[in-house]
Amino acid sequence: MVSANDVFVRYLAEAVGAGRVPAVLGALDRDPSVSVRLNPYKRHPDFPGSRPVPWSRYGLMLAGRPVFTLDPFFHGGCYYVQDSSSMFVGYMLRQVLETLAPASPVRVLDLCASPGGKTTDAAASLREASGGNFILVSNEVIRSRVPALAENAALWGDPAVTVTNADPAEFGAGLEGFFDVILADVPCSGEGMFRKDADAVSQWSAANVEHCAARQRRILSDVWPALAGGGVLIYSTCTFNIYENDGNVAWAARNLGAEVLYPGRETIPEGVIPTEYGFSLVPGFVEGEGQYCAVLRKTSPQARKVPGGTRPGRKDGHGSLLAELFGIPVRPVVRGDLLKAVPENIADETAFVAEKVKVVSSGCAAGTLKGKDFIPDADLALDICLREDAFRRVDVDRRTALSFLHRDAIVLDDREKGYALICHGGVPLGFVKNLGNRCNSLHPMERRIRMSID
Repeated sequence: MVSANDVFVRYLAEAVGAGRVPAVLGALDRDPSVSVRLNPYKRHPDFPGSRPVPWSRYGLMLAGRPVFTLDPFFHGGCYYVQDSSSMFVGYMLRQVLETLAPASPVRVLDLCASPGGKTTDAAASLREASGGNFILVSNEVIRSRVPALAENAALWGDPAVTVTNADPAEFGAGLEGFFDVILADVPCSGEGMFRKDADAVSQWSAANVEHCAARQRRILSDVWPALAGGGVLIYSTCTFNIYENDGNVAWAARNLGAEVLYPGRETIPEGVIPTEYGFSLVPGFVEGEGQYCAVLRKTSPQARKVPGGTRPGRKDGHGSLLAELFGIPVRPVVRGDLLKAVPENIADETAFVAEKVKVVSSGCAAGTLKGKDFIPDADLALDICLREDAFRRVDVDRRTALSFLHRDAIVLDDREKGYALICHGGVPLGFVKNLGNRCNSLHPMERRIRMSID
């Protein structure tokens, strides 16, 4: 019981006010809510009994928790399971995009991105706000957390996302003045996740809060040079205490030359608590978990860096093939036997980033080149810019879709041989090579459903 920890209760009262403490403590003893955020660029299922998340255009509070693993639409990237409070960072990004009017293409860094909730939210908002003229660098410093981020980015299917594995200091040193917006959802003491994470409760201490606050200041200091003059950093945590939240924002204003902004403060959604420098969401006043968010603008006149002298990779001979696959102009880039498609409007920026930090994935992995043959990649099936007529589409029922995702053998009624795009409800799930009497699955082993589908 966190209510038995007098130091935590005191920290909580400092953060939200003594009068709100009983409601918060009571909420922490209840079961957490369930919410999803829809992908506006894909079809999605109905969620009976759902209600909208007040600060998210595509967020839904669900009436219960379905088995997401057994929903083909989940594997098609049609929605992302995300805590509703975490969606508030996306709300703040939309407020910033409405007022910032950055140069094109818009360059955004999601610094501490895994598993990908804020990245996928940002990708949808940026595509809508910029008409697709943006690059979103989605970074995770901890190597073991990178695969989940890369997979979720691939499922979401936006080719403007580049996934990286780098320390914040590498961005500050190599990409100085490059980004218009930085999302810094920094590692924290996790007070806002007490309902979902028992370890967060057992590991909490005043000393850990102090340790986290110091680490957060180091992260801000390291990445701050990567922000262009006039650019915006959206700082967020999933904790309550003022030391990791308002305290660090005040520190950034004093030591980094940051100006604190309050976008949307006049029309704040109900339940969100304004703080001295930002906004706080706490259980008992919102249905989701704990979240803090603040916005900082870089006041120094640092020029926005323009990429130059990049080497995007071998790109000859495959433009006509990719033009048949994608509905947007793309630049072919070959890495070994992998053919990638990078949106032409951000190809120079993408190559420039790859010269400075370790890139895990960028653009869309279109397929593998084997002599004269082209084998489509699983990521191509999920890309939102894939042309409708690029492949023969075979729409299957739910049972067959789950069998495909489980990597069981499936047989298509359609006997036409060659590559086919397996769909369910009009949503692409992946490729098979139809041999007539059987199909060879191209669904990656690492993405297969592991639980029973019976």
